[in-house]
Amino acid sequence: MASESNTPLLAQNQREGSSFLKACFNGTNAFLGIGLLTVPYALSSGGWLSLVLFFLITIMTFYTGILLKTCMDTDPTIKSYLDIAERAFGKKGRIIVMIIMNSELYLVAIGLMILESDNLRKLFPNFMIKIGDLLVIEGRQSFVLITALVILPSMMLTELSILSYVSATGVFSCLIILGSIFCVGVFGGVGFHEKGSLVKVSGLPTAVSLYIVCFAGHPVIPSIYTSMKNKHQFSQVLLFSFVLTTLTYLLTSCVSYVMYGDSVESQITLNLPTKLISSQVAIYTTLLIPVTRYALMLTPVANAIEGGLSIDYKNSRKVQLLVRFVLLVSTTMIAYVFPYFENLMAIVGSIFVALGSFVLPCLCYLKISSSYERWNFELVGNVVIILFATLAGILGSYSSIAELVHNY
Repeated sequence: MASESNTPLLAQNQREGSSFLKACFNGTNAFLGIGLLTVPYALSSGGWLSLVLFFLITIMTFYTGILLKTCMDTDPTIKSYLDIAERAFGKKGRIIVMIIMNSELYLVAIGLMILESDNLRKLFPNFMIKIGDLLVIEGRQSFVLITALVILPSMMLTELSILSYVSATGVFSCLIILGSIFCVGVFGGVGFHEKGSLVKVSGLPTAVSLYIVCFAGHPVIPSIYTSMKNKHQFSQVLLFSFVLTTLTYLLTSCVSYVMYGDSVESQITLNLPTKLISSQVAIYTTLLIPVTRYALMLTPVANAIEGGLSIDYKNSRKVQLLVRFVLLVSTTMIAYVFPYFENLMAIVGSIFVALGSFVLPCLCYLKISSSYERWNFELVGNVVIILFATLAGILGSYSSIAELVHNY
């Protein structure tokens, strides 16, 4: 989900050649994102033993990241995830992957609006919009509309380099949120006294789907690889990024779970008492995420739509603005009537991230390397990952949709 957030930074690095530390920063920023807010809920849904699945997902996604790098080594003309898909499965493969990636970005943009409105309602629970005696818009819905108005100027931009640099501070934002949560537990009177549940079998599909969302940065891996001065260091870069990301997610989920137990909300910031300074720091830091990342999430979607138009329209400034405005209005409408952030993220994880971070890297590698032609441990390992992601996707989607039906 963070895969599009630092594209201009990577473009600059590709011209200059990024160092080991810059590549580590870009890699960590690609994986460390809004999953930080939902991973405590994932642990609460599945119980302590679900962390075994979290580590299993970490290992598998690290391996599929290496597979993408291996695919790129076979052809120096491959520069992006879409290039890998085209090299493996032709133009149709490229189009399918583009649809998957853009669908994920569109849903994440909706999630960002829900995230913003939920946290604003946490700060201002009594706020409403009242227009005479005719119309009253209460609580969360009013903040969805306000968020859309705040985001509107950024959607009218076609040059987003400034926002890209701001959104690249995502790593530091996540560390600030983690530190603030810990301070609430130590100094806010909450403490770390909850024991939690050992395992909740019924909640495991949701937990797995939300754990998968935490490692949704694979589409940016090729850009990080091509941007490096010393490409032989890529494996160490990916390992560093995964270790730092995993530790941050692990600490956030465990600290939050022993603070609030099974009462953890879909976003951990919704549990925090708003009167504490440390809580306010966490919430206000969270509020910056949608404002800085929303336009970046939808710009590739807008570009893909414009690319499908005739030559008479695709370069028209008015058409570009219209496409972006329609995307903003449509995501606002969905966020207005759909308040279930955790279910949306679970669907994103169980369908789109499962495909982009598990299934497609394995399929592309097997096709490009022709490894599918002979049975060995490598083939078995890739098949196991594909089967795991498929099962997780089916169970996660069913669980999320069933919960949505029950909520409605």
